[in-house]
Amino acid sequence: MAEWTKRFSIVGRRALVTGATKGIGFEAARVLADAGADIAAVGRDKEGLAAIKAEVEKLGRRCVAIEADLSTLEGPKKAAAEALAAFGTIDILVNNAGVTAIKSIIDTEDKDWEWVTDVNLRAPFMLARALAPQMIKQKMGKIINISSQSGLTALADHGSYGASKGGLNMLSKVMMVEWAAHNIQANTVCPIVTLTPMGQMAWGDPVKGDPMKAKIPARRFAETVEVADLILFLASPASDMINGQDLAIDGGYTSV
Repeated sequence: MAEWTKRFSIVGRRALVTGATKGIGFEAARVLADAGADIAAVGRDKEGLAAIKAEVEKLGRRCVAIEADLSTLEGPKKAAAEALAAFGTIDILVNNAGVTAIKSIIDTEDKDWEWVTDVNLRAPFMLARALAPQMIKQKMGKIINISSQSGLTALADHGSYGASKGGLNMLSKVMMVEWAAHNIQANTVCPIVTLTPMGQMAWGDPVKGDPMKAKIPARRFAETVEVADLILFLASPASDMINGQDLAIDGGYTSV
């Protein structure tokens, strides 16, 4: 094996991916498995879990499908417990599951705020808290939190979503401060609109989507595999000196 491939290899690692039944999560689980990792796939959709399990096993890796609702207090606990029971440890945590309520601040109801922040911020906190002790014990771990451009720049009608993602960015930096000495890296990936079911729901109408694309220097939205490939890099030893960073994958949007 060429030396550079060893630096990018995750063969034999064990990864937990939330929101693994569709979109970025599905593609991330597939890409990580293709690169050699076993997968604990977390989601609510039984059919989606069956689909990603089949995809991972087709690539020759083991997949444990975990049905859990991350909007509840018990969901993240269940996901972490089942993953640890199956694999003994998790080397790579991809906190991808996310929801949104596209509403103005005035129109955002209490239940909208709680739902968005519970899934997007509380669940990643709980999963990292549950899995970090074993990472500390083994002196190695990767925590990759999927944030958003909305965690870096303000967008109208994204009050709850932007707050949850901005909070996730700062939570990742605190993880870095507390765990970097244990060879654990915690970073956020901040994509522009990505062509997932949620992205299509929010931006699929050309009346809304086209003006947004016009603001992006690349003049397009992201593909799920482009985000998954960045996740793979952050999961590999090649990124061991990258820690506490918010990595935009946005076609230049946040740079202008």
